[in-house]
Amino acid sequence: MAYVLAVLAAFANALTSVLQRMGVETAPADTNLKLSLIRYALRRTVWIAGFLVMIAAFLLQFLALHFGHLTTVQPILTLELPFLVAILGIWFRQPLTWKEWVGAISAAGGLASFLALSAPSGGNQTPGLDDWGIVTVAVIAGCSLAVLLTRVGSPAWRAAWFGVAGAIAFAFTAALIKTMNDEINRGWSHVFLSWPPYAMAGAGLVGVFLAQNAFHVGPVTASQSALVIVDPLVSIAIGIGLFGDHVQTGGGRLIGEVLAMMVLFAGVLSLTRSPLVLHVKSEDGEEAHMLGARRRGGPGTAWESS
Repeated sequence: MAYVLAVLAAFANALTSVLQRMGVETAPADTNLKLSLIRYALRRTVWIAGFLVMIAAFLLQFLALHFGHLTTVQPILTLELPFLVAILGIWFRQPLTWKEWVGAISAAGGLASFLALSAPSGGNQTPGLDDWGIVTVAVIAGCSLAVLLTRVGSPAWRAAWFGVAGAIAFAFTAALIKTMNDEINRGWSHVFLSWPPYAMAGAGLVGVFLAQNAFHVGPVTASQSALVIVDPLVSIAIGIGLFGDHVQTGGGRLIGEVLAMMVLFAGVLSLTRSPLVLHVKSEDGEEAHMLGARRRGGPGTAWESS
């Protein structure tokens, strides 16, 4: 059940990426790291649609983490990239080349191999406030450093580090979702009297804000790679350190797991360089005409997004 829900969440995340990038890619350059970027997005119908899909993705992820482990669910969300390419290919009726197929198969195959070899288990440990304090400080430090690195460099560099910051925030949000699920198992009566739901909402909003900046400042090749790759790595670390998740590493499994993750990430990087994904946000910052027009065989009939 957890696997199915996580796959559905990955699909919803892919659709969210398309819609929300359409909503913020034409925002003024001076809106970076400002609430005016969100105000701009809220005036775009397509961004609102993406936000609604994002809520659906959150609910699916919430349920997946209810039935599964953090170290299982979060890596499955890397399937967002194959789904993103499929959505763009089908939506805009663009042919998928061998590069897209190889990237998608590598991402899916690497993920399946990692899950089969690692066989995540456990995850029933209840972390104390001290444990949460250490993780929170580490997350804040990681996000702060990543945002600091966005102040200089090329658009690709800045987008990548905004993506890293957003991914860390999303991984932390997933950990809080897991904790909130544990609270629900003890009864709804005291769920909202405890701190996890409010910390989860705050971390989620920070993640969304950082992701919008990643979408806005630079090419998707940088932002999407960082978001998709860093999230599962941080989640695995949090799952093992905070919840006591167990990942099998004996009998040569560790080497196989490392190779599987390398294949997974190679597939992800390949997909981010697909022309279909590149057109979600043009490299030169102009509005992607491919997303502004939808007609069989090429651009023409405008599909208004606001």
